[in-house]
Amino acid sequence: MLSVTGMPKANEAMSEFLEIRPLTKSAFAPFGEVIEADPASMRFINGGTTERFHALATADATGEGAGVIINLFRGQPRSFPYDVGMMERHPLGSQSFSPVSGRPFLVVVAEDESGRPGRPQVFYARGDQGVNYRRNVWHHPLMALGQASDFLVVDREGPGNNLEEFFFETPFVIREPAP
Repeated sequence: MLSVTGMPKANEAMSEFLEIRPLTKSAFAPFGEVIEADPASMRFINGGTTERFHALATADATGEGAGVIINLFRGQPRSFPYDVGMMERHPLGSQSFSPVSGRPFLVVVAEDESGRPGRPQVFYARGDQGVNYRRNVWHHPLMALGQASDFLVVDREGPGNNLEEFFFETPFVIREPAP
């Protein structure tokens, strides 16, 4: 946003804006898997009455006593422009998000750079796409768009600290996504 003088506002002068790209399997591959109905993985089951899209992602839960659980998360919509001031990762397991409400959402991930997240990348996920973050992938918490949205979340449960957070000195900014 610009001030009345046409100059960037003070809090935006130092911020870097992030481009929003479509979520594709190839673009997201360094971070995990895209969960969507892939015709290449489709098999008919139940006497031909059901299409099964097989093995779209793999849940990962390391550590003795650890297991995989299924959750329902209800994400509140974000306001834009949005400051990405922190990232998190889960060193002991993967984490997947699949929208139940059928609404799009944003996926923010970053490569690891010596134990801290690099420059974030932003993907626009359609309402029929989910993501599975691999273990240790830096990502921003859930980013629902427009209205509260429900997500089926497959996650690790068990002993050990499965959360690391990193806070940027200067946040990155995401502009309002185009509809």
